[in-house]
Amino acid sequence: MKVDLAAVVFGWDKALGSTDHVLSKGADFARDKGIAESEMLDWRLAPDMFPLSRQVQVVCNLVQQWAARAANVDVPAEPHGGTVAELKADIAAARQFLAGFKAEQFDARDDVLAEVDLGVISPTMPIGQWISSFAQTNILFHLSIAYAILRSRGVPLGKPDLFGGGL
Repeated sequence: MKVDLAAVVFGWDKALGSTDHVLSKGADFARDKGIAESEMLDWRLAPDMFPLSRQVQVVCNLVQQWAARAANVDVPAEPHGGTVAELKADIAAARQFLAGFKAEQFDARDDVLAEVDLGVISPTMPIGQWISSFAQTNILFHLSIAYAILRSRGVPLGKPDLFGGGL
């Protein structure tokens, strides 16, 4: 499967920008309403879903993991920010990590097979397929869930915030 890996990976900077933007709006809303930051970061859509803080961490983690795998470089440690400031630092670090790549690092990597341990299974498929059908989908899913968590709590967000925030 031929995918412009560099274009997809470099596009994730926009998803990180949107993540930063919605997190900022959520933090401002919580502060203005007298809601503790820790409470806001623990908001979730459903009891069995990750809280807001973990949604942001997953966006940062997936962007870095999949960019690294696509370029065949070491995967950085998973971010674990627990405050808004730490999560924003994780987002900035992920953006800086992406900025360190050159397009040619992704050349001829589409068909390289990668096996990834997903817990219950460890599928093997070409990097191009992983990036286009797994990584991209999951990054945007967790960004959308962070947005939905905040929106469900009354944070005044709309499509311009999601798309204007970086996408």
